Amino acid sequence: MTSITIGVLALQGAFSEHLQLLQQASDLVANDYQDQQLQWHFIEVRKVEELDRCDGLILPGGESTTISLVAARSGILEPLREYVKVSRKPVWGTCAGLILLAESANRTKATGQELLGGLDVRVNRNHFGRQVESFEAELDLPFLKEVVGPDSGTDKQPFRSVFIRAPVVEKILEPQSGIQEAQSQLADTVVAPSKAATTTGPKVGEWPVEVMCRLPGRAKALRDREVTASEIGEEGDIVAVRQGNVFGTSFHPELTGDARIHAWWMKQVVQSVQ
Repeated sequence: MTSITIGVLALQGAFSEHLQLLQQASDLVANDYQDQQLQWHFIEVRKVEELDRCDGLILPGGESTTISLVAARSGILEPLREYVKVSRKPVWGTCAGLILLAESANRTKATGQELLGGLDVRVNRNHFGRQVESFEAELDLPFLKEVVGPDSGTDKQPFRSVFIRAPVVEKILEPQSGIQEAQSQLADTVVAPSKAATTTGPKVGEWPVEVMCRLPGRAKALRDREVTASEIGEEGDIVAVRQGNVFGTSFHPELTGDARIHAWWMKQVVQSVQ
């Protein structure tokens, strides 16, 4: 029996919704690992000792500044940075979590924001405006064809996504082993501090940033939300990226009831453990 623990950072935001979908997703991936007898554990993470138990970690949507401040005050900010950038364990950030995982972001407040880093990207916060301008869109996610199981659907079934004060990846940065020096020289910009990888683990910057999904450029104006970027021939805003074991999405899969992305990511955690 192989025991795998996935944690959800529970300092602020939609952590309980992630936990519910993780449980749902475990049924989707069960058929793929029948011969391995996997035992899943899903926990809330608020303390360093809870983080240390995790084989994978989700940073939920919420308010990135609040999450970073609470993490600093509770003494878990630096351990989180070590987890992401030194240990390089699987981490997934949604919305605010994506901001925290970026190496660079626009500064919207005078003080208080800390970034963990881990994704060599620059993020633009609140790209689509205020919360009242939140919207849904159908996304084309080819990587979901890896998800097999009852009710998983097919790789051609679009993923209905929820965008609430969502960021976007406005620039893919050249992978750096240290701080993103050029970004640190820009006005109104916050950058993550550098961290060196362990000698036994993969090095920071070893992988390029993969664009996993783009949003149709006209998605906000489409009232029926039924069009994907590939169908209208537009590149659109970058709303999902991966760099090695670090994954980030602009949107909130935990608010959809669709567990396919959670199931796909759990399979990445299994591969990392193995």
